[in-house]
Amino acid sequence: MDEPTEQTPRYCPRVSWGLERLDQRYPTHGADECRAVGRGVEAHACGRRAGHGEDLVPHRCYCGLTWTDEIVAAAAGEAVAEKMVGPEPGRPESAPEGSTLGEVAMVGQALWQEVHRRFYVAQQSKLAISLDLGLDRKTVRRLLELETWRAYARAPQAVTLLTPFTPFLETRAPAVHYSARILFQELRQQQYAGSYETVKRFVQPLRAAAGAAEGTQTRFETPPGQQSQIDWGQAPVPFRRGGPRAVHFFVLTLGYCRRSFYAAYPGETLSQFLDAHERAFEYFGGHTHEHLYDRPRTVCHPGGRWNATFKAFADYWGFEPRLCRAYRARTKGKVESGVRYLKGNFLPGREFLDDRDLDEQLAQWQAEVADVRVHGTTHERPWERFQREQPFLIPTTGHRGFALDARQPRIVADDYLVSFESNRYSVPCALIGQTVAVQRQGSQLLLFHRDRLVAEHALLPGKYQTVIRPEHGPGALARNARRVHSTAGRAGADSRRAPFPEVERRDPALYDALCAAGGPA
Repeated sequence: MDEPTEQTPRYCPRVSWGLERLDQRYPTHGADECRAVGRGVEAHACGRRAGHGEDLVPHRCYCGLTWTDEIVAAAAGEAVAEKMVGPEPGRPESAPEGSTLGEVAMVGQALWQEVHRRFYVAQQSKLAISLDLGLDRKTVRRLLELETWRAYARAPQAVTLLTPFTPFLETRAPAVHYSARILFQELRQQQYAGSYETVKRFVQPLRAAAGAAEGTQTRFETPPGQQSQIDWGQAPVPFRRGGPRAVHFFVLTLGYCRRSFYAAYPGETLSQFLDAHERAFEYFGGHTHEHLYDRPRTVCHPGGRWNATFKAFADYWGFEPRLCRAYRARTKGKVESGVRYLKGNFLPGREFLDDRDLDEQLAQWQAEVADVRVHGTTHERPWERFQREQPFLIPTTGHRGFALDARQPRIVADDYLVSFESNRYSVPCALIGQTVAVQRQGSQLLLFHRDRLVAEHALLPGKYQTVIRPEHGPGALARNARRVHSTAGRAGADSRRAPFPEVERRDPALYDALCAAGGPA
């Protein structure tokens, strides 16, 4: 270490004051004190490293000791200097009573025993014990003053004017959305004599706890084969022919393995929605027992009532549809992540010739990238986890499509027509407002009411066409269709009404002459 220079050393005020008092009051001091003060001096003389903001001159301690750890030495030097020469002017001798007592109260029994063993058996000083155990020196002193160890016990809460009403407040607060003003008004009716500020302070932690619970997100994992999550994602897609246009991507994610099925569509109509489901079932070779959806019109109406066609589709394939809680789409976070992954990994940097090229590239990306990457949550490849989930899926192989076999419900409109694949077909007008079932059978369309066939039509080619059977309509349409019954059998052939006789045509002047003569003679 460098020898001290002739320049007067500059130390921090704490060390300079300690050394001055040490030299005045203790001309001969022991090695322990010299060592501690010297280490403190050297630690504080490290300049910017000790955080004093200016370069300080290094100084060799009284006994010629070498440099040591700055932080420990600084604490030791200050502690011994204070012990030997008293507290620094303007600085209290000990920490506030509350902090030290609180630290003592939190000390465990094992640590209390160790402090007593070191002091009474090993004959260590309080300073050495505080340094070795990482305790404040005043904490060591207070622990030694405790003859027996006492476990920490929370101080009993003081009884206030609000204490008798605590059960009521804890029960009532969630119902009024933790409004302190409403609770105060209701307490006044119960003879509460305290202030509004007291009620407000009581409600604040309850409101904070409820807010923390509301914002907490718990990851929900499902066993193999239990749940799938379904959603749409929309993104602009660049095409070489026609430029960029919006494409809707259907995503179905299996909850356990995180394997997803992706399909591109021009829209999100009900027919496209159901077709995407059947393609996903074919892709996986089956489907899970329940499907989780947001609340689109193709699934349910705004009031929560199921879309009749979709519910028939779910019943036909044998899965249970479930809805996310309103305004909380995060409930289906697995498929939301799948939509983001598609937009962030598949679309960037690609250009497509046409829709067919888009479908081919999407299928290739699905097989070569999405299925075999290591998933960020499961830390496994979706394809490998799918092998464990597939035996739990409801098989769909060989199952005919919903549009071919299933009966689809329809409500008869006021014009006694029902819609099927953008065409309209008539049923008996007595069924207006009631629900009928529509079933395709080859080239025919069959309509049932309570399992009874009520109408049959040939399927119309194209779209937006209408076919009306006369016998289905009311009034004149029904009468025109009836067979005209003959009345000849009642009176015979001669009873037919005779034709009117031929009337002679005369000149109008003849009638004028008769009127002038007073009539015929």
